[in-house]
Order: sequence, then structure tokens, then C-alpha cells
Amino acid sequence: MKLLLQASLFLILGGLAAWVIDRDAGYAFLAWGNWSLETSLAMLVLLAAVILGLLYYFMRFLLGLFHVPGRLAAWRARRQRRLARRHLTRGLLEFAEGHWDKAERLLTRNAELSDTPLLNYLAAARAAQRQGAHERRDAYIRLAHHHMPTADVAVGLTQAELQLAHQQFEQALATLKHLREAAPRHTHVLRLLASLYEQLGDWEQLRQLLPELRKAKTASPAELDALEGRVWRALLETAAGAMEPSRLDTVWQQMPRALQQAPDMVVLHARLLHQRQRDEEADSLLRGLLKKHWQEEAVALYGLLDLDDPAAALTRAENWLKGRELDPVLLLTLGRLSLRDRLWGKARSYLEAAIANGAGLPARRELGRLLDALGEEQAAARVYREAVLESPDAALVPLPEHIPRGNPGHADTPEPVLPDLLVTEN
Repeated sequence: MKLLLQASLFLILGGLAAWVIDRDAGYAFLAWGNWSLETSLAMLVLLAAVILGLLYYFMRFLLGLFHVPGRLAAWRARRQRRLARRHLTRGLLEFAEGHWDKAERLLTRNAELSDTPLLNYLAAARAAQRQGAHERRDAYIRLAHHHMPTADVAVGLTQAELQLAHQQFEQALATLKHLREAAPRHTHVLRLLASLYEQLGDWEQLRQLLPELRKAKTASPAELDALEGRVWRALLETAAGAMEPSRLDTVWQQMPRALQQAPDMVVLHARLLHQRQRDEEADSLLRGLLKKHWQEEAVALYGLLDLDDPAAALTRAENWLKGRELDPVLLLTLGRLSLRDRLWGKARSYLEAAIANGAGLPARRELGRLLDALGEEQAAARVYREAVLESPDAALVPLPEHIPRGNPGHADTPEPVLPDLLVTEN
């Protein structure tokens, strides 16, 4: 476009000059010492224009020679940047294909001259990590930070992810804490920190982090609710194993009210109380839950409680039978409560009914123990045999329909006959 405008301007000026010359070429006489020039004014102007043009281009040529080293250096720099971009692209392709060593070489070649050295070194760090070269990985991380100190969060996140992948939990924790100070509300930093606390089993720190996770919306509400449930479940289980007896109560009181009313959390709390021989408190929890929600796990746990008044517990549980006469879990619980109350006949009836309705191995074990205690060894043995054969963990080899008794081997396989020894003389 620029060249077209220049050509148009020259044509216009040339046409104007031709029109002027056609009307009057003019006269010019120049004298200098013994030298003189006589010509038309138009020719003189044309000659002056040619000389000025030649002088202009000659000066440009001299200036071009003066700038040759700088232009050569700029050309070389552009060429090296193109090579660096090409190496970055090829390195990323090799990384995607799983050629870690080749990717690392390409990514670090001319990385200093790349337009994006940060990307080169971060990708090279990941390639070195895949090869188990952790010293080179850390060196690339330092180079990435050196080339772009303002990208502290991006570099730190890459370092933390690589440390987590190598299970360097202490180093990753230090990195993520530093990043949290630099970017307190960074979503990915909080997400990685939460994942690390969960892997370390540091449930108290994770509990304290939960409000920030919700505020930063690091996951969906359902996922955060599930995480909160895991945290409080772990805190309860840890408190149950603590030497301080009141620790379990303290954690339960600190728990959000919504979780205290969750059926699975109530059952867990009751089970932990049962493990600490606090069955009366577990009884109160389970009865309160079962008034609102029918929870089979709570019913099964209720049958294991050692209560001061087993008769009252049995009566309460029998009231739950209305509409649930064939519930195997409830029948098993009633059988166990009958055992607590020393009602052997009732216990046997409930346990047999539970087995008939699919209660399975736990009911058979309880019935077998009862029959054994009552002196019915053959009936107990039959129940135990059925329990073993119906065990879900049994991987049994199929047997033929009939095996001859008293023969441990093959019934019709003849005894092997040894051949006579042959002596050969030379």
C-alpha cells in the first residue's frame, strides 16, 4: 500500500513537471572559475534531483553498513527464539507421548532464549519427576522462579504437585503453607492443602480449613459435605482411642448440629460408646434415632448392647416387629436380646427365623453357640457346617456328586508296577 502511494505521488509530480517543461523549459547558466554550464532549467532541476537521489541512497548504504552487526545480532536472536519455540512445541509433544528423557532435553535446549522460559522449566521439571530425577526437578523449579519471580504461585503449585506425587509430604506441606501466605484464597492451593491433610490424617487441621474451603468454593457443596463428614468421623474415631475418656464427648459436642442428627454419625457415635463400655448412653442414642429413622445398622448394633435391663430392651425391640415380621436384621437383634435375657427357647426361635429370612452367617454363629451350650452337638455341628458353606469368602472347588467313602485317592487307579532292571554288558 505504501509503495502504491509513493508510485502514485511520483506519477503526479512527473506529470506536473512535464506540463511545466512543455510550456517553458527555462534557461540556466552556471559559472565557477574557468568552468561554466549552460543548459535548460528543467535539465538542471532533473540533474540536481538525480544527484540528490544518488546521494541519499549512498548515505543509506553507509548507514546500513554501520548497522550490519546489530541487524545480524537481531537476526540471530530471532532465529534462536524460533528454535526455542520449536523445541518447546516438540518437547511438549514428546512429554505427551511419554518420552520423558527426550522431552527434558528439548525443553531445556535454548530455554534461556525462549519467549516463555517459565513454561520450559516447569514442563522440564515434570519430565524429570517422571524419570525419578528429583534433584534435576528441583533445579528446574529454581530456574523457573529465577526467570519469573512474579509467578511465585504458579511455580509453587507445580513444585507442590510434584512433591505430592513423590509422597514428599513434609516438603509439600511447607510449600503449600508458603503459598497460602502468598495467596490465602487461591482455590487450587486450598484444594491441595486439604488433600494433603487428609492423606496425612491431620483431621484437626483439616477441620479448621473447612470454612475456607467452603468460602473459596473449592468443590461442590455435596463434595464438601462429604469431606466434612469424613473429617468428623475420623475425629470421633481418634477421640474414642484417646486416653482421656471425656475426649469423645468433647468432639461430639463440637460437631455441627446437622451432623449430630445424621443417622450414620449417630450410629458411629453409639458404636464408639459401646466399644468404651458405655452401652446405656449408646442405648439412648439408638432409641432416639430409631424413633425418627429406621436404620438397619442401628438395629443390628442395638442387639450387641450389654444393658442393665435386657428384658426392657427386648420388649422395646419386639414393639418394632409390627410391620417388620420378616426383617432378618431385627430378628437377629431379637435373638441376641433374648440370649441376654436368658430366654433360650425364644432366642432359638428368633435366630432360626432370622436365618430363614436371610440373616446369614452372624445368625448361624449365634444359633450354633446356643445349640452347643444346650448340649445339642449334632444340631450345632449342622449349623456350623451350613455357616462355613454359605460363607461369602469361601472359594470352593466343585466336587463330584459321589465320592467313595474311605478312599483318599482315585478309586480305580491301579498301583504302579516297577520295571525289571536290565544289565547291559559291553
